Amino acid sequence: MEKEVFKLIADTLEVDEKKITLETDFLNDLDVESLDLVDLVTAFEDKYDVEIADKDVKNLHTVGDVIDYIKERQK
Repeated sequence: MEKEVFKLIADTLEVDEKKITLETDFLNDLDVESLDLVDLVTAFEDKYDVEIADKDVKNLHTVGDVIDYIKERQK
């Protein structure tokens, strides 16, 4: 799942996939703006058939946070 998420982020944000790790911070490392974040959340929801609540988005700071969140919702 990690590689899929890394690729999805890279494709959506048009960044080098090699820059993405579990510790990559969306705001500090990838300079994600609010519209980019909406695109990312939509991409995650579509790809993994999960709903990411608006209140939860603000707590998803790193790529690892997103992966953990998705895994938890897919159980």
